[in-house]
Amino acid sequence: MNPSNPPNPSNPPNPSYPPNPSNPSYPPNPSYPANPRPARRGLGLPFLALLGLAALAFPRVVVHDLDLAPPQGVLTVLLAVLPPVIWVVVVLAARVPNPFLTVLVIGALYGVLLAVGHQLFWDSVWGDDPPRLGGNLSDVSDSTHAIVTRAAAFVSSLFTGVLVGAVVGLVAWGLSRVRGSRRERSE
Repeated sequence: MNPSNPPNPSNPPNPSYPPNPSNPSYPPNPSYPANPRPARRGLGLPFLALLGLAALAFPRVVVHDLDLAPPQGVLTVLLAVLPPVIWVVVVLAARVPNPFLTVLVIGALYGVLLAVGHQLFWDSVWGDDPPRLGGNLSDVSDSTHAIVTRAAAFVSSLFTGVLVGAVVGLVAWGLSRVRGSRRERSE
């Protein structure tokens, strides 16, 4: 008994919880849930699982930025298509409460990884000829060119990740609805 937290006489402890068949008051008090695990809320998957799913798409960033495979080659296409398919399969198998939101978050995390990857490989991609601003901004300093173009690439990558997450999330949401309606018809 914790002295800083005295017992509450209106809510006595239940000696039969968790269930213990050797306890004479078994079965447990029906006021307690049969399954003590909390209901799935929020995204339905742990953060590390979401990050891991997003990271499945990172190899494509490496292959693309380092020009390790042709843009229309089988490897590049598989690296672009397979991760979002896996996202949908995992989200549907886990029966998350909101497939659209869960995949949107995965896409946003992918966008962060994409942005960081592009920044890491910037010099490998551009070498001695990085992108430069044009028009009235063509005369600004080299550091200004670098800051603005890198920032634009970062924001563009985040937007791309969120957009991919939204489109794939809509697919996951639609498939979860189809699966749900089929289950309801069979009952």
